[in-house]
This record gives sequence, structure tokens and C-alpha cells, in this order.
Amino acid sequence: MEKYQNLIEKAYEVILVYGPKVILALIVLVVGLWVINRFTKMARKVMTKQNVNISLIGFVSSLTNLGLKALLLISVAGMIGIQTTSFIAILGAAGLAVGLALQGTLANFAGGVMVLIFKPYKVGDLIKAQGHLGVVKEIHIFVTILLSPESKTIIIPNGAISNGDITNYTTEGKIRVDMTFGISYESNIKKAKELLLNVMSNHPNVLEDPAPFVGVSELGDSSVNLAVRPHTKPQDYWTVYFDVYEQGKIALDEGGITIPFPQVDVHFDKDARISN
Repeated sequence: MEKYQNLIEKAYEVILVYGPKVILALIVLVVGLWVINRFTKMARKVMTKQNVNISLIGFVSSLTNLGLKALLLISVAGMIGIQTTSFIAILGAAGLAVGLALQGTLANFAGGVMVLIFKPYKVGDLIKAQGHLGVVKEIHIFVTILLSPESKTIIIPNGAISNGDITNYTTEGKIRVDMTFGISYESNIKKAKELLLNVMSNHPNVLEDPAPFVGVSELGDSSVNLAVRPHTKPQDYWTVYFDVYEQGKIALDEGGITIPFPQVDVHFDKDARISN
């Protein structure tokens, strides 16, 4: 009986000492979880109103929620009397090890966050990045997926794309198509320019503003090269490129404008003597 009485007395002492701490810790835990959930919901609403990418909203919300809950649990453990110093040190060391192991992945994550926040491009834009040209098909946290003109899927890590040059052909809503036509030196330059301008003016996908342009760009070895510069919408780039080349060739042929082949004139001197 004395043993049981001693155990009851010790239990009573433990309850008196740790009971209020446990009750307070439970209250802090419940209130803290409520506050964290409310904060996470408010953060999601703010990011949604700011038109932040849905992928980034979900990832940031989950990461923030888990981080705050981890801090709350450590605080509650400290209130009860559990030593958390060594636990925090272990978590820090583990975090450092994971960070070093996932250095490239974290760089891609940071790059994806930058892309989704500052929006240098969006889905549907025609861009050139890391030496690749294509339409943005998808933007993820770690990678950006392009669809090339050859219908190839190109996956570029966001770490590389955010630290390199990005050319966005869609931002201004129009793009210039650069082409070159070579005509013979005997051909009428003014007539050739009129024919090519007429081709571009009649094309439904060539924009009126800026106006199409044709000018002499080079006096080549066997041809006078004309720079042909129509503007169009980014999605119509290849249509204009191929159509103007084809229709321009037909118009020049019908107008009697010669497109010369590369050639070299060789002159022989009949009086020349070859000596050994």
C-alpha cells in the first residue's frame, strides 16, 4: 500500500508541475493551428487576386503551411519542457545536407518562382531561350516546356532559363519577317520592289502598320539583293515567310525580273604563253 501511495503522490506532483504546462501547450497548439490555416487561406486569396500562377500558389501555400506548423510544434515542445536545441540542430544539419544534394533542383525551383512572379513570358508566347525557339506550352515550378516549329517538345530547366537571355516575340503583338530576294544586275530594281510590295500588301496576314518594306541591302557577286520586311502576328510568322517567298518568286517571274544563279565569268587571253 505504501508503494501505491508513493506512486499516487508522485503522479499528483507531476500533474501539478506539468499539468498547467500541458494544458497551455494544447491551447497554444489548437489556436496556432487555427491561425496558420487562416493565414494560409488569406495568402492563397491574395496570390489569386494578384493572378499568380496556380502551380506557384499551391506550392507556396503548402510550403508555408508545413513550415509554420513545424515551428509551432517545436514551440509547443519547448513549453512542455522538452529540450529542442539539439532537435533544431539536427533539423538544420539535415536541411543543409538536403540543400547541397538538391542544389540544382533548388536553383530550378528559384528560377521557376522568378518566372511565375515576374512573368517574362506566358503560355502561348513565342520565345527564344537557351538557343531554342518555340511556343511556350507549359510553365512548371522546375521546368518550362516549349513546342518548336518542328513540333518537338523542348524541356528547359527554369534555373538556366531565368539566368539567360530571353527573347519574347509575342510581347509587342507583331513580329518582322526578314527575307532576301536576289535579282540580276540587268533587272529593273524599281519594278522588282513594286512587285514584291504588291505581294505583301495583298497577303491577308501581313500587317499594314508597320508598312511592308523593300530596299536594296547588298550588291552581291552575281545579284542585287533586296531586303523584304513584312510584319505579321507571331502565330502567322511561318505562313507569311513561306507564302511571300513563293508568291514573290512567281510575281518576279511574271514581271520579267530575273533571279540569277551564282556564276563566275572566266576570261582567257589567247596571246598568253605558258612557260616552264
